Amino acid sequence: MGKRRRVAERRKTGPVVVGGMIAVVAVGAGLGVYALYGGGAAADEGTATTAGHRAVKTGPLSAAEVRTASTRFLTAWQQGHVPDAAAATDDPSAATALLAGYTKDARLKNVTLTAGRTTGAKVAFSVKATVSYKNLTEPLAYDSSLTVVRRKSDGSALVGWHAQVVHPDLRDGDTLVTGASGTPPIKALDRDGGELTAARYPSLGTVLDGLRDKFGKEAGGKAGVELRVVRGKASKAAKLSDKTLVALSQGTPGTVKTTLSPSLQTAAEQQVGKQKQASVVVLRPSTGEILAVANTGHGFNTAFQGSLAPGSTMKIVTSTMLFEKNLITPDAQHPCPKTYKLAGWTFHNDADSEIKKGTFKQSFGASCNNAFIDFAPKLSDSDLTKEAQQVYGLGLNNWSIGVPTFDGSVPVQSGAQMGASLIGQGGVRMNPLNMASVAATVQTGVFHQPYLVSPSVDGRTTAKASRTMSSKTQSELKDVMRYTAAYGTAAKAMAGLGADSGAKTGSAEVDGQKKPNGWFTAYRGDLAAAGVVQAGGHGGDTAGPIVATLLKMGG
Repeated sequence: MGKRRRVAERRKTGPVVVGGMIAVVAVGAGLGVYALYGGGAAADEGTATTAGHRAVKTGPLSAAEVRTASTRFLTAWQQGHVPDAAAATDDPSAATALLAGYTKDARLKNVTLTAGRTTGAKVAFSVKATVSYKNLTEPLAYDSSLTVVRRKSDGSALVGWHAQVVHPDLRDGDTLVTGASGTPPIKALDRDGGELTAARYPSLGTVLDGLRDKFGKEAGGKAGVELRVVRGKASKAAKLSDKTLVALSQGTPGTVKTTLSPSLQTAAEQQVGKQKQASVVVLRPSTGEILAVANTGHGFNTAFQGSLAPGSTMKIVTSTMLFEKNLITPDAQHPCPKTYKLAGWTFHNDADSEIKKGTFKQSFGASCNNAFIDFAPKLSDSDLTKEAQQVYGLGLNNWSIGVPTFDGSVPVQSGAQMGASLIGQGGVRMNPLNMASVAATVQTGVFHQPYLVSPSVDGRTTAKASRTMSSKTQSELKDVMRYTAAYGTAAKAMAGLGADSGAKTGSAEVDGQKKPNGWFTAYRGDLAAAGVVQAGGHGGDTAGPIVATLLKMGG
């Protein structure tokens, strides 16, 4: 064991380089090296004995095993030996299909793979290749990573297979294809006629992909030749759009005008950039026009397609229901106990606070949970679901804004889960687009489905709410939201925004996350906005400044 351990230590060199940077051994000879190499690494690992008395490696992977498995895979892939590369993974069938298509369908050649930093079982690597289609060629370069896993059946160290290994924009079931795109490119314009590009507005990359999918064939353009990610069934179900990776010929773009404001979009990009993982949406309440959308991360549009517990911002919808049922008024006395027991669960307020002799408005402003949960015995399981659907247009999966969206979810629940839904936990799921729409609906009293491209462009039908809140209910909602903006948990962020504004903060606990997701939604004049900072902490301190800054721009 000592000798083998010294061999493993001696092999701990710098990053492995596969391909053009060093000479690559023939596959047959290479496999011999890997077998010897792996044997040395196995000495420090545990073993299990199968029914046939064959020893099976168990326990954590050694550095040598990770290096051996990753090098075997990358070398075979680069050399175009698809069967050998696929055999180095834990799903040879799926790997064979995608790796074979890398050459045949994606038309990629001269592939050079360079391994980089290894962190535990994860190995980063870079890819350089040439996309070639008829007489057209373009270079391709990107970074990816793989993770080595131990196969339970025999303990072998193999590359854990997912489509993202081949390209980070792929999801399982997606493919890479080079050819005539089928969908013409578009030139997207802001509301003032300026061009929107991902280079200028990084958050809009996924939005532009969605606009092309929806309007490319209708906008009058001509398709070009591209290397594209073509989405499979699972990705389409998740409303992910095809994505262009390399354009070999541009084609002729059609023109699509959006509702985005260049000044608000610029500011939104700047504001989310101050947080590690933030998203924000700005709307015009009187029409539903989307004026800005931004995300810190650019690979997924959390602002439109995220599915997150909204925490206490959901108390706006809950309060609407309570006011409409005449169960409470803003100034009615309504204590908020430190704890409340419901169906075997004990609910707590933030920091175990309580309001012994206060009004409902004070509990709303302080975001005191149990002032809402204690109404659960007076409610039917479906009441909150109906309120969200009928007044706010949420959870019906029928919004048509011009690009893919998740339209919120408020499932019918019972017992403690129903109580948790009242404070935006349990099964309730929203995103900033949904919660900006909630604030906008309070401001106008009427749900206007948000949209990014005018319905007149393609004649599509927008979603409607089946009923409208009463003027009395709207007045009560504005009362509690103004109070929150002036004296409650939103006061610091909303300072100086004036009387024609209202807000609600939220903090949503997430399993395994040290800090909650911080939410903030507000309106001011003819602007409404909502934002979330994931794992950021309280919404008033994290998402609040983002939203308030954008509302101030409304003048």
